[in-house]
Amino acid sequence: MTDGAVIQPARVLVAADKFKGSLTAVEVAERVMTGLRRAVPGLAVETLPVADGGDGTVAAAVAAGFERREVRVTGPLGEPLTAAFALRDGTAVVEMAEASGLQHLPEGVFAPLTSTTYGSGELLRAALDAGANTIVFGVGGSATTDGGAGMLAALGARFLDAQGEPVPPGGGGLRELAAADLSGLDARFKDVELVLASDVDNPLTGPKGAPAVYGPQKGASAEDVATLDAALAHYASVLETAVGPRAAECALAPGAGAAGGIGYGALVGLGAGFRPGIEVMLDVLGFAPALERATLVITGEGSLDEQTLHGKAPAGVAAAARARGVEVVAVCGRLALSPEALGRAGIRRAYPLLDLEPDPARCMAEAGRLLERVAENIAWEFLG
Repeated sequence: MTDGAVIQPARVLVAADKFKGSLTAVEVAERVMTGLRRAVPGLAVETLPVADGGDGTVAAAVAAGFERREVRVTGPLGEPLTAAFALRDGTAVVEMAEASGLQHLPEGVFAPLTSTTYGSGELLRAALDAGANTIVFGVGGSATTDGGAGMLAALGARFLDAQGEPVPPGGGGLRELAAADLSGLDARFKDVELVLASDVDNPLTGPKGAPAVYGPQKGASAEDVATLDAALAHYASVLETAVGPRAAECALAPGAGAAGGIGYGALVGLGAGFRPGIEVMLDVLGFAPALERATLVITGEGSLDEQTLHGKAPAGVAAAARARGVEVVAVCGRLALSPEALGRAGIRRAYPLLDLEPDPARCMAEAGRLLERVAENIAWEFLG
């Protein structure tokens, strides 16, 4: 006889981010599910690929049931390209990397001073044209450091030099900025909730600002970083003349330095509100009801390290699961966190693929197969 308690059947929720360079978040979920069911046939598994606002955010939304919409926009070097956003019930998920991301640069080519966010503005306009009344604007993975000036120009703002001509594209062009006019910005933003979703909270300029912290990832030399930092500071000063003290306040606000300062453009020009990307995306993707159905959560990303603990997807997933008393384990390619650090984040155990295949290149190439093996191990240890 039992005491009458109902034993809940095992139900696993796979809510992992991409393994950058190896697998998309959707592919991670599929491989984990395959491995789990190989070990436990018929196991109830729900997949919810997640993202924190960076590249892969639109794909995660589409996997959760949003409609994928495609539009032709201007790429970071001025070339035309096809970008996508996601739409469902009046909510659009727009990923700036779709239009202005590093993935659109030819291999080995960087343009830290001239790359533009113009296409991101075109993507936002397309979301408005599609009828969105709420826009989640995921920013990260950018090729740009223009403070969002290109984005705002695409939406009707004017940035002029001393001769009254438009300044050149990119952060470098902002050195020539003499006047800014935001009066022509698309008026629809006054009636739309725009959420700036990012996993970073850097200010626009300074030692922790966009050029200093993220410029080198985009090919900026030390001289370029200094140039861009001064140009963005000048840009903020000119905007202060145009719109008042709010411009200076926004430059210091969390998220202003996200994605080469596009966060600043969204805050000062479009009235965006900043929220940590993973929090926003968990809400949008329907994580809370999925969590209620789960007895075990598997999260993860390519590298579990100190950055993970500061706003990345696995930390957000683990925090939400811990709040509901659901156990969490993680999968990853590389593990650089101690068991104690994992425990503080709410992760019971992590399973790095490098434990199975120590050669990094081979590990990345065979990540899918290795992930299935890891998932089998998780099933035997936690669901046996």
